[in-house]
Amino acid sequence: MRKFNITVNGKKYEVDVEEVGGVVSAPAPVAAPAPAAAKPAAAPAAPKATGTMGATKVTSPMPGTVVSIKVNVGDKVESGTLVAVLEAMKMENEIFAGADGVIASINANAGDSVNTGDVLVSIN
Repeated sequence: MRKFNITVNGKKYEVDVEEVGGVVSAPAPVAAPAPAAAKPAAAPAAPKATGTMGATKVTSPMPGTVVSIKVNVGDKVESGTLVAVLEAMKMENEIFAGADGVIASINANAGDSVNTGDVLVSIN
């Protein structure tokens, strides 16, 4: 039985591995594990507030493709208003405004690929 430490998505696990028959080869050199960087928590579908001019940014909660933007610049929105539809892993995800205000800018278009945290729309 051999013990190994593995890291999956930043979480460490200790596993026991049993060798079963066959030819035993010399163990491969093991590099010292690099310290794991702290990963930020997944972004929620709610927008993130920024310190610039009171704008609220509605960001993508996951990587995907923008299917449609449901608002226009100048539209008044309330918290919970559908602002965009994002396709990720063959599922359509509705993205909602997290604050009341007026759409100040649209930062993505239908067909755009976005990453987690990319700004879709800004609300003032």
